[in-house]
Amino acid sequence: MVMDKEKYTEAKRKYAERAGFMLNPDRQVVGMIVDGLLDNMEKHGKPYCPCRPMTSDDAENRKNVCPCVYHKDEIAKDGKCHCWLFVKRP
Repeated sequence: MVMDKEKYTEAKRKYAERAGFMLNPDRQVVGMIVDGLLDNMEKHGKPYCPCRPMTSDDAENRKNVCPCVYHKDEIAKDGKCHCWLFVKRP
């Protein structure tokens, strides 16, 4: 199933707003990350974070489905998630 990139990006933007942060204002970075997420969705059936390695452990891989289990802690600590898709509001 091929998902529309603009609709997917908008869904991530809405998620970020509801969660209290925002998408990275750099549209090029967002575009590259969304391309990776959609590619992983097409290849693996889930939008695994393109910035984290896939393993042979399904339970570990599930932690990396975007938004990953780590993103809120990373944003709180570093002001951004690992892949820079989500960032702290200014």
